[in-house]
Amino acid sequence: MSSRTQAFVNIGLGNVVAMGHIISIVGVNSAPVRRMREAAQEKNLLIDASEGRRTRSVIIMDSGHIILSALQPETLGNRMNGREEDSDAGDSE
Repeated sequence: MSSRTQAFVNIGLGNVVAMGHIISIVGVNSAPVRRMREAAQEKNLLIDASEGRRTRSVIIMDSGHIILSALQPETLGNRMNGREEDSDAGDSE
């Protein structure tokens, strides 16, 4: 067992992701992101952590997994940089 500790980031709705495995956090509006999302779904690498809410960001993992979150990319970036916000109120729908 490794002595190094793994840092996690809350991606909303009680879900967390290992920060060390995140390649990028992007918005959902571009055609390339939509294509990546569809390809991940076909390969069973898509994880929907939005729990039925509107998807606002796509998290690209080093394993090839694509994770959907209901939080804005800026919110997730702030959380990764230690500037956690008080609640998800501005990002819920």
